[in-house]
Amino acid sequence: MITLTLLHPSQSTPLQHWQFDNDQSTILIGRALDNHVVLYSAVVSRRHLEIRHNNDHDDWELENLGANGTFLNGKPLEKTVVVDGMVVRLAASGPQIQIRLINEDEQPKLILKPLEAPLVGDQTQPEKDTIAS
Repeated sequence: MITLTLLHPSQSTPLQHWQFDNDQSTILIGRALDNHVVLYSAVVSRRHLEIRHNNDHDDWELENLGANGTFLNGKPLEKTVVVDGMVVRLAASGPQIQIRLINEDEQPKLILKPLEAPLVGDQTQPEKDTIAS
């Protein structure tokens, strides 16, 4: 599973999340409305970034498609393997996206346990009327 998080430009606070299963082979990011992730920014290209799942290696690859570039740690990149927790910036001054890779086997599972403590009072009997007549 892959999670993309749009970060606040100056505070690195999460603003929005998108989550995709590994059966999603390609994730398109850009300004065009037919992308999987649509970002409304003048510096973001219509098709700015493509993230592809590589089934052979069971990893994700990121490729820049944008005219204004995609940056990792302030350096432009064209194509790279996605590393869990990496933050890319679309254009030199554009939005930042954090990429998290989540192993589905490691996701927390909801475990339901039977109630061990007895209920207080007998819940099957209606309470006695306490109003004095």
